[in-house]
Amino acid sequence: MLSGVNGLHELRWNPLIRQWIIVAAHRAVRPWRLTDKERVSCPFCPGAPELKDLASWDVVVLPNKYPALVPHPGSPAQYGSPLYVSREARGVSEVIVETPMHEGDFHTLTLSHVSKVMKVFKEEFEKLSRLEYIEYVALFRNKGREIGVSLSHPHSQVYALPFIPPRVASELESFKEYYGKHGRCLICDVVSHEQAVRERTVYENEGFMIILPYYAMWPYELHVYPKKHVKAISELSEEDLKLLADAIRVATATYSRLLKKDAPYIMVMHNHPSKGDYHYHFHIEFYQPYRDPEKLKYAAGIEWGYWVFTYDGVPEERVKELRKACDEILEVIGDTFGKCA
Repeated sequence: MLSGVNGLHELRWNPLIRQWIIVAAHRAVRPWRLTDKERVSCPFCPGAPELKDLASWDVVVLPNKYPALVPHPGSPAQYGSPLYVSREARGVSEVIVETPMHEGDFHTLTLSHVSKVMKVFKEEFEKLSRLEYIEYVALFRNKGREIGVSLSHPHSQVYALPFIPPRVASELESFKEYYGKHGRCLICDVVSHEQAVRERTVYENEGFMIILPYYAMWPYELHVYPKKHVKAISELSEEDLKLLADAIRVATATYSRLLKKDAPYIMVMHNHPSKGDYHYHFHIEFYQPYRDPEKLKYAAGIEWGYWVFTYDGVPEERVKELRKACDEILEVIGDTFGKCA
């Protein structure tokens, strides 16, 4: 029998699909979609108890109040069967609060401010990667009610994991196989091809490209690829971070103009694992849940049950909509370095 179920905190191995599942019972009681009246209690706004010791700030890193992983977890229950394997949920869960303002997005912040956010991402990646029990640092951002976000105050999250997540593990195998066959980096070749054909490019500056990939799963999925070969955000210079901030501001502004609303999305940074040496190329992926301004694209049986995505439309047609939206926002957001395709 399980004791202290409400405090249950462990990793459980799924033997069917060979991956770890984080079990964190306490997260069921975290805050959920504050109303206007309840915003006075927002934990990320200036004056909140979590921030009471800070006189002023523009970007701040906080420990997650409802962590999925913790540095010193209790020992997990053992079930005495090879079918049911568990281990410590040992890691770090953080929140990066990107601005004191309760509402907004990257493109409503200045380029200088978003550059600071990218610098904090880099610093947290480097700091957490040095922990001996961390194998991967996942930096991501959930935005919007459609995604299921519990707090609307602009923030990103960091999960420092004691294992390499399966999505990244699959990418590592693909990079290794491609390099073995061609002697080149997979994403470096994608960048070169997209620069040559210009079929799916949305925006480009000196350091980064935004494309709707040939192999997109979500209708308006966007990938941000560095033009130079870097394995992780830790390899980006201060100027690189500014160019990355520029690309991210353009991506989020393009979504908002396309949908004519405060657009929801998931943003995930794919970095090299914290340990080891692999063929890899740092990149960022944006998943956008709408298939047109009024209709959501729901992941259903074929996607959830079999991990087979069906693309609604054709990427080479949908990219035209994104390019038009990109053109319309460049002068509006200002401080941009590149141009739309």
